[in-house]
Amino acid sequence: MSYPERAAPRRPGTVVAAAALLLAMAVGAVAYAVVNLAVGGGTVDRFRDAAAERTGASGGDIDQVAGLLRGSTVLAAVLGVLAGLLLAGLALGLLAGRSGARTATWVVAGTGLLCGCCGLAVLVGQRAAPLRLGADDRITAELLGLVGDAYPSWWIPVNATLSVAQILGYLVVAVLLTLPPSGAFLRRRTAPLRLSGYGATASGAAAPGPTPWGPPPGLNPPSSVPPATPPGGFPPPPEDRR
Repeated sequence: MSYPERAAPRRPGTVVAAAALLLAMAVGAVAYAVVNLAVGGGTVDRFRDAAAERTGASGGDIDQVAGLLRGSTVLAAVLGVLAGLLLAGLALGLLAGRSGARTATWVVAGTGLLCGCCGLAVLVGQRAAPLRLGADDRITAELLGLVGDAYPSWWIPVNATLSVAQILGYLVVAVLLTLPPSGAFLRRRTAPLRLSGYGATASGAAAPGPTPWGPPPGLNPPSSVPPATPPGGFPPPPEDRR
């Protein structure tokens, strides 16, 4: 016995908007990773040239800071790609109506808000109060001071803008998922349909199975099949077909 398929519930606009915003943020994260890698090579070269001309640091000190700069660039790019994949997966989960995707999105949004605020604070702090080290670390302080100048002039303003956009984006997504239409869509429960027959019914309750002497109660055997011999008895006499 077959049953008609239930129509999929319509996605509310709040869920669609939250998923679209997550996808846009995923694309932005991957694009940032690509641009970061493209800019990193030239940044390291400009840092080396400036350090050799404007400081008395040795080649080993310059190489150490340059390696740190290159490693941070690669790490930021990897994290950007992973963040993009995570955000895209959350968006697809929301569109599919999975309640766990909403909880995971809230966790990621809270973490993203914290990271965005920290990144913005670091950028503002670098401009307002440059790093100052002791007299023994004067060379290191000079080298680290050249790192910011090695980046393109537009790099820090773009990073500040992206940090603010990240904060606002996560905040809007979290609010959209708390609205009643989103909750009703993501908390729905669909009862599984079960076919009628031995062992199950359409409501999910267990049905009686076949007995040792024939089919389950309520199902009459076909007229062409002779009744089975009860245990311990004698077979019924054959029918007179004359």
